[in-house]
Amino acid sequence: MKKIWAILCLMSVTFAILKAQGEIDDEEKIFYRNERTFAGTIASTGFGFNFRYAKRLDAFRKTTYEAGFNFMKHEKEFKITTSQTQQIGGSYVYGKLNSLYTLYGGIGFQREIFRKEDQGGISIRYFYNFGPVIGLQKPVYYEVWVLQGYIGDQPVFQIERMKFEDHLLIDRKAPFYIGFNELSVVPGGYFKFGFSFEYSKKGGTYRALETGIIVDAFVKEIPIMANDQNHWLFPGFFLNYRFGKIIDSQFKRRKTKVDEMLTD
Repeated sequence: MKKIWAILCLMSVTFAILKAQGEIDDEEKIFYRNERTFAGTIASTGFGFNFRYAKRLDAFRKTTYEAGFNFMKHEKEFKITTSQTQQIGGSYVYGKLNSLYTLYGGIGFQREIFRKEDQGGISIRYFYNFGPVIGLQKPVYYEVWVLQGYIGDQPVFQIERMKFEDHLLIDRKAPFYIGFNELSVVPGGYFKFGFSFEYSKKGGTYRALETGIIVDAFVKEIPIMANDQNHWLFPGFFLNYRFGKIIDSQFKRRKTKVDEMLTD
């Protein structure tokens, strides 16, 4: 009986030591781990994707660097599907003058406010990012039905911009590449704030849902639609699905000026 108790005590002590060592190792990994992730974005102002690198400062905080691309939409856009011709699947947004695409890059900060207890849990963080935006304004062209113009039984189309005074019969939006030779650049900036819900089940992967608010601002009004409701300021809500990898750093990085500016 004494031998059994001795064995049980020895096993308990061994388990406690191993568990303590595992917790220490886990803390070290948490401290030195960085992230490289990608995200698909759906927002009230459009959709896009981005890349983010997160550098860990301590067990709870990270400095983040991100870059991405977005397709911006006006809140008055409404897509029309046509059936005026024998062509199938024609569609366009009535009254749209220009498409707006954005390229952006920024820095930010992320802090963990709730840490998951196991791999099946959820970690909650808040974050913000800000930086410059390059707006790319591209004219929109349409395939317009030429009245009384036929080749055989097929109607004749020509490429035109939206002209309301001519009451054009629009069949569909012209091919995407038309208008890129008239591309114009509009500079601006953005700010984003949100919460991240990370639910990865494996230590080396990153899976998370993010939601929050984003504001894009430009130096002038962007004429997306042919009305008087165009803007230079685009506030909205976003939802991200973020995925990527956890990177184990081999050494403790020193704080940079950017880290100090965002955290001190």
